[in-house]
Amino acid sequence: MSKQNTNTRNTVLIVMIVGAVAMRLITYNVPVLSNFTPVGAVALFGGAYFTDKWKAYLIPLIALFLSDMVINYLYASRFIVDYSATAWVYLSFAIMVFIGSHIKKPNVVSVSIASLLSVIVFWLLTDLPWLYGGGLYPHTLSGYGQSLIAAIPFQRNMLIGDAVFGLLLFGGFE
Repeated sequence: MSKQNTNTRNTVLIVMIVGAVAMRLITYNVPVLSNFTPVGAVALFGGAYFTDKWKAYLIPLIALFLSDMVINYLYASRFIVDYSATAWVYLSFAIMVFIGSHIKKPNVVSVSIASLLSVIVFWLLTDLPWLYGGGLYPHTLSGYGQSLIAAIPFQRNMLIGDAVFGLLLFGGFE
């Protein structure tokens, strides 16, 4: 691929990612849409399409970080760099990029399987921080189960968001 084609391709990828992440900012304060965001689809999309793997990880994670900063400012009237689950959230999105990098021929089946796997990884990892702090659930396997059950509506929304935004991103790019 020529340098011009590569630059154009990267620009299109970045514009699509920024546009999708803008949706996260629109829905941040609508409780019924909690976790209905494009971020999972963006991670899969970046993993699938960026030929430079460092860009595949960096651009979706930067998009997540910047949207986190804006949302944290809107909630707390200040920029918050860290909260208890940050490492788990970012690790799960890095794993989503990795999963996306294994989508060789994007189609409805491969993207759907990758989306489902990504949501499961996110669900299992982001409910782990209760082990290290917080008082919502007992620090037992039963408490972990309770946190997983309580997260089902959020994970359902994430799966729907991945489906909708995955269709837009993958379908729009193909």
